[in-house]
Amino acid sequence: MKKFAVITDSCCDLTFASLQQYDLTMFPIRVIYKEKEYLDKIEISSEEMYSRLHEEVPTTSLPDLHYCENKVHELKEQGYTDFIIITVSSQLSGTLNALRILSEHFPDLNFHFFDSLTLGYPQGVIAMEAGKMAQSGASFEEVLARLEDVRKRTYGYIALDTLEYLKKGGRIGKVTATVGELIKLKPIISSNDDGVLYTYCKVRGKKQSFAKVKEIILSHLDKGKCSIWVLHGDALQGGTDLYEILKGHPNINHLSLEVVGPSMGVHTGPGVVGCAILEEF
Repeated sequence: MKKFAVITDSCCDLTFASLQQYDLTMFPIRVIYKEKEYLDKIEISSEEMYSRLHEEVPTTSLPDLHYCENKVHELKEQGYTDFIIITVSSQLSGTLNALRILSEHFPDLNFHFFDSLTLGYPQGVIAMEAGKMAQSGASFEEVLARLEDVRKRTYGYIALDTLEYLKKGGRIGKVTATVGELIKLKPIISSNDDGVLYTYCKVRGKKQSFAKVKEIILSHLDKGKCSIWVLHGDALQGGTDLYEILKGHPNINHLSLEVVGPSMGVHTGPGVVGCAILEEF
């Protein structure tokens, strides 16, 4: 059987513990400040990024290709010949294309690229499921054959506390942001089947925003068993409150509280609460 590795980029927001648990390799996105750039999660933590947001809003860029190339060399030396690379949506980042070009430096290895068509923890869910399948003895081909089904059953929603950071990142028009701020609209965003971010809905005020995320999760649970990852970005109380509300629900197979990472938090800003959902019915 081929010895294959599952790789994802740090937009996946998985912790090092989860990466290790599912035997996943991570390629870090670069978080760029005026004076220095950092490797996401390796050289800068969520806590540090959020603490510095009031001073400077950094930008993000493609993974450090030198780091990625060295990591592939390491895996090759360990006997890996085949690689499944699960990336942030190609509609939102050039990561997939950059890594595809990098793979051409290794003509003796076999790479398969899987576009998650999403970002953040939903991308991480897909990667974890791939890791689980590999650990259970599934072949390279079997994992690839099942990934599309996993993607179709994975959902993500995040409620923004402010539109400021999307505006600074050029993700929405300034007029839209200004009007939204004036009437205190809180957008809940998701990604569509084409891998593009869209506004799932808008609600007025923080309480309604929290209630809507809860309602969305419960609507999935009403249909059957799910695994739920509650997400927060510098909003521990909100994330904890949502986690406590959901705890003990009979249709939840897995429930955990996770933190939005630096490369995502740069664009969503602080005070966000959301979820990743894997339908398992």
